[in-house]
Amino acid sequence: MADAVTKLPIQKSSVPAKAEQWAPFETLRREIDRVFDGFRPFDWRLPSKMLDFEVPRISRAEWQIAPAIDLVEKDGGYEITAELPGLDEKNVEVKLSNHTLTITGEKSEEKEDKRKDYYLSERRYGSFQRSFQLPEGVDADKIDAQFAKGVLTVKLPKTAEAKKAEKKITVKTA
Repeated sequence: MADAVTKLPIQKSSVPAKAEQWAPFETLRREIDRVFDGFRPFDWRLPSKMLDFEVPRISRAEWQIAPAIDLVEKDGGYEITAELPGLDEKNVEVKLSNHTLTITGEKSEEKEDKRKDYYLSERRYGSFQRSFQLPEGVDADKIDAQFAKGVLTVKLPKTAEAKKAEKKITVKTA
């Protein structure tokens, strides 16, 4: 009597053999890489769009020397605050041209140390420039800039017409 042959169906997997193995650290690494690949801090423009400011993009190379800047809308106007540690007010310039506010600064430092055994000479130079397209309703004649303890504060008051255009909406409970 002949043995009966039983045929079994063949199942094909679309997943490669290596991926079928459980590798939690590989999966975690891929997920972390995916998160950081999508992370672009220089593309975040929400606060500047809320205030109608046009803030230029900063590349990673420029980020090294560009100062930290805050843009805030306050009662009656806007305020730009720039952290400029190590700079003096004579090395900082604020200009307004064609509705564009430009802040520039330059820092130079030289250090020389002569001793019996060695001679050390270091020089560092750097400059930056940040420009902001001002929103409508800023009174250009009353812009004020103050520099104290390494922080530049530029106040941009709103015009009377811009203040009148604001309307407070009352919030009611449901």
